[in-house]
Amino acid sequence: MILERMEQNPGTRYLFILAMTVIVVGGLRLAAPILLPFSLALFLAILTLPIVVYLQKRRVPSTLAIFLAVLVDVAVVGLLILLASQSIAEFQDRLPRYIVRLQDLWNSWIQGLEASTVPGARPLAEALTDTEILNPDQLMTFAGGTLTRVLAFASNAFLVFLVLIFILGEATVFPAKFRAILGRRRGHSSNLMKMVAEIQEYLGIKTFISLATGILLGAWCWVMDLDFPVLLGLIAFVLNYVPTIGSIIASAPAILLALIQVGFGHAVLVGIGFFGVNTVFGNLIEPNLLGRRLGLSTLVVILSLIFWGWVWGPVGALLAVPLTMVVKIMLENTSDLKWVAVLLDKAPPEPELGRGETLSESSD
Repeated sequence: MILERMEQNPGTRYLFILAMTVIVVGGLRLAAPILLPFSLALFLAILTLPIVVYLQKRRVPSTLAIFLAVLVDVAVVGLLILLASQSIAEFQDRLPRYIVRLQDLWNSWIQGLEASTVPGARPLAEALTDTEILNPDQLMTFAGGTLTRVLAFASNAFLVFLVLIFILGEATVFPAKFRAILGRRRGHSSNLMKMVAEIQEYLGIKTFISLATGILLGAWCWVMDLDFPVLLGLIAFVLNYVPTIGSIIASAPAILLALIQVGFGHAVLVGIGFFGVNTVFGNLIEPNLLGRRLGLSTLVVILSLIFWGWVWGPVGALLAVPLTMVVKIMLENTSDLKWVAVLLDKAPPEPELGRGETLSESSD
């Protein structure tokens, strides 16, 4: 009865959908302490499942295969957390010197503006002098807060890996369960398997590209004799999951550090290196590996960062693009919601040509 009234009144239907969306978003934000570790474990499971399947094909028992795969994950994640924690702790020790050097550079720039004869330079210098852009206390608080977030993530790692073990334990059983649920509707089962395969493909390629980007940029920072090249490489690796904006944010600490350590020319060289690596991987290699269909609109990327960052905080912002990409893949494999995936895509889909029809004929 209610559905019939909603079909007769489209406005009521849209209001109902909007109300349900608000409820779902509120639930996502309220359940963040539970859903966030589960999401991290799910992404790790998608990346780890090929290792488990490979070991099982080599006649390794399932329990041992899961144990070895999780052991690899623990070793990799533990190494990353250890390197990041050590680098951030060392950065905190050197931060007062960096702040003094940065304040000296800032004061010299202000003096240069005050001595300049360019119209508007002196008012700009006065405005910059009045505003406390470089506040040592705020910088120290920010660095301490960053270290606290890293340690907090390390404390939640146990829950993430515990959920990961159970997901991998059920992963081989899920296809049979879905076939039993769907019965003769094989099309739904094949769509589900296709969806999982596409998500695995996206996350696998994205992780490979991010890892290569982080290694190259970390090596570039080491060649340029910057402090904390490992930390800068880790930042580039993590933020490479965020297209376009991530590479810009990742380059900012390295350029600022080069400016503080050496000078303006050195910072320009570091920036050129970051720009070159991100251009090659982001505009040439990654699109060829992922294909046009596994892309997102730049506007959608920015909105997803804002949305998931608001819902799940900084970790949600890092997971924003993978989460949105997963939602897009699910929508593409759902017939009545495929139009939403088209809106999220980077470019409109190519027109489907009929038999014997050329592209020029279809455009006419």
